[in-house]
Amino acid sequence: MSSILIKNAELINENQRFKADVFINDNRIEEISKQGISRNADRIIDAEGLWLMPGVIDDQVHFREPGLTHKAEIYTEARAAVAGGVTSFMEMPNTVPQAITQELLQEKYDRAAQCALGNYSFFMGGTNDNVEEVLKTDPKNVCGIKLFMGSSTGNMLVDNVDTLRDIFSRAELLIATHCEDEETIRKNTENYKEKYGEDIPFEAHPLIRSVESCYKSSSMAVNLAKEYNTRLHILHISTAKELSLFRNDIPLKDKRITSEVCVHHLSFDSSQYSAMGSLIKCNPAIKTKEDQDALWEALLDDRLDIIATDHAPHTWEEKQSKYLKAPSGLPLIQHTLVKMLEHARNGKISVEKVVEKMCHAPADMFDIDQRGYIREGYWADLVLVDPSKTWSVNKNNLYYKCAWSPMEGETFHHAIHSTIVSGHLAFHNNQFDESRWGMRLNFNR
Repeated sequence: MSSILIKNAELINENQRFKADVFINDNRIEEISKQGISRNADRIIDAEGLWLMPGVIDDQVHFREPGLTHKAEIYTEARAAVAGGVTSFMEMPNTVPQAITQELLQEKYDRAAQCALGNYSFFMGGTNDNVEEVLKTDPKNVCGIKLFMGSSTGNMLVDNVDTLRDIFSRAELLIATHCEDEETIRKNTENYKEKYGEDIPFEAHPLIRSVESCYKSSSMAVNLAKEYNTRLHILHISTAKELSLFRNDIPLKDKRITSEVCVHHLSFDSSQYSAMGSLIKCNPAIKTKEDQDALWEALLDDRLDIIATDHAPHTWEEKQSKYLKAPSGLPLIQHTLVKMLEHARNGKISVEKVVEKMCHAPADMFDIDQRGYIREGYWADLVLVDPSKTWSVNKNNLYYKCAWSPMEGETFHHAIHSTIVSGHLAFHNNQFDESRWGMRLNFNR
């Protein structure tokens, strides 16, 4: 394994900033020194003027393989992730076939071992009738169980209360939930179909997939978790009302119920549906500016624990459909870190808090083994950021297979210079090195 010496970097890590050198050997961080390091290395990177951060850990992505590879593939989306400073991802089970047996889950791991430039884990999917299979999942090398308590995913909807109680009462592994109440959404959809027929405006999306649908489902999940002391993680919180469900009076390590907010819910609001339409249609829906303001407040005061993407690509052609047929989801993973750093530049959040919520907190929350921090002995998952480079998103610099982004035309003032994945310089000066793939994540459980 090659060694890497990073010189003169400004480390941003564990709420501190300081200038240091970092020596990487045998895939791990061997030495960190403020006094400088004078050692031979196979690769020396002069990081003068650059920030060195832990690699981002994204706990919610949809890479569409198997079965939906016209939209995306593990290879293409993991590559885009690494170009965006994301060194580890956790992928969702609603593929074709769905990852709802141990054999199908293992097939996804086998595929990632052949083509994923980033480190990887895959959720085991729950349904109304696979509880025993779900409970076979090994907590040491699988990130968690995914339950879709909402209509986003066809027949993966888990809406049987007895099934939910069975899983919540017996699962020792973290349960991650998509929470939207199906009955409420169906009723709202029918009301809007009666009013508009097939021409429902996209502005109706947050009213159809309403605040009430989110809160009804999220509160049910929280109540079940409290009843059974289940380790619950609720994904993509989108409403002010749901924030009352979460605590900030105890440390993250002591929380049994945790929460996630996504970059798009922090960055877009419902006033933009008229201009962007299906390009910002996602589930749960992007809601009002007031909801967004409340999400920011809860992120900063630690009721919301981590930031993720819910990267969910669809083809441009699919997104051109009318409201009822246009699929929900946005491709985001290449731009998640630079977008949050742009928010920091604009005074919404500190850079140190960005690192906490995108790197440290996911590692702590999922008990990931020796990742998420710049520490001696840890796996070398690192990203070098140029904080003074201005560039704009366009189709020529997108790595998503779907070849579009809701951020096209947006200008950023930070750029990803290099991404190191498990000690491998996977991305450097806009070039990929695919001579090594990422590693399967392990968990201290």
